[in-house]
Amino acid sequence: MIYNSTEIQEILPHRYPMLLVDKIIELQEGTKAVGIKNLTINEQFFQGHFPGNPVMPGVLIIEALAQTGAVAILSLEKYKGKTVYFGGIKEAKFKRKVIPGDILKLETEIIKMKGKFGIGKAIAFVHEEIAAEAELVFYVD
Repeated sequence: MIYNSTEIQEILPHRYPMLLVDKIIELQEGTKAVGIKNLTINEQFFQGHFPGNPVMPGVLIIEALAQTGAVAILSLEKYKGKTVYFGGIKEAKFKRKVIPGDILKLETEIIKMKGKFGIGKAIAFVHEEIAAEAELVFYVD
């Protein structure tokens, strides 16, 4: 199932400039989501990070991965209308710069869920190269 940015906003509470997923290209409700973020020089964060050498902040890559995972969780009927919050970030690694013109592919798989708490394995790619990866701990409220 594919969701565009308008449809994503029906699932996530995030709005510009904090909505960091442009499209969901694959969804397994409650289990996995794959999203896309198309980066342009017009992104607000590129203005100051860094002038003359624009790079997407690593924390925003992690946030984009978390939002992608949140779509998987919030697509379940029992969680509709809820918000997914960070509980922790483990093993975060950044392996390449993400710059204007890149297409960031965001894959988040829910590997454990107990009640309203869970863990997601998240990997961001540019082309087929890993840009960042982390284990995301979250809760739904």
